[in-house]
Amino acid sequence: MRDDASTVLEVRGLVAGYQDHEVLRGMSLALGKGELVTLIGPNGHGKTTLLRCISGLVRPSGGEIRFGGESIVGRRANEIVARGVVHIPQGDLLFPEMTVADNLMMGAYLPSANAAAETRLKEVYELLPALQERRFQIASTLSGGERRMLAIGRGLMSGGQLLLVDEPSLGLAPIAIEHVYSVISSLRQRGWTILLVEENVNRIIDIADRVYLLDAGRIVWEGAPHTLFDHQELLEVYLGS
Repeated sequence: MRDDASTVLEVRGLVAGYQDHEVLRGMSLALGKGELVTLIGPNGHGKTTLLRCISGLVRPSGGEIRFGGESIVGRRANEIVARGVVHIPQGDLLFPEMTVADNLMMGAYLPSANAAAETRLKEVYELLPALQERRFQIASTLSGGERRMLAIGRGLMSGGQLLLVDEPSLGLAPIAIEHVYSVISSLRQRGWTILLVEENVNRIIDIADRVYLLDAGRIVWEGAPHTLFDHQELLEVYLGS
């Protein structure tokens, strides 16, 4: 785990779950400024719950989350967004009957983001030109890849420093997945710190700085992505590959 002045996000001993079901059991990890770190592991073992805890959608029952050196445990989701945490959820969660442009503007609902909305909209259209071409199109009529791009663009409209991305390739065609990962790589080059949840190990080999392997709510391995294939027993036991 990183522990220096460049640390953007630090999670220590996190415990969280839903009602009487504990999902995270003392989980710890950290991200340095400008890093792209990937979280992998079996379905249902806490990856999405971790992102929800960081973004304030789930309140942990124990442990600590520090963003930019300050605790964000117990803060409301809108306060965490205002501090610079952007969460791109699994499944997009768009406003299906609104246009592309209106969906994007919903990402700038906070006063601080709204003040910079015009500039950020131009930046999003520069990064994702297909959204500008379809800005008057209803979101529900977009392809799966286009909806994923719209979800990312809406998140970027809030501004921020830390990007949480939950399974961006889920359910997409191969060509759309390539596009999504091209965009993620571009965001990393633009200085974003990114925590990425991904099931396809091969997707993260060339872009991730580090990988955390999670099982039953705990980190069981951490290392450079290319070294993961030196531990076939881990892949077989935890990912079935």
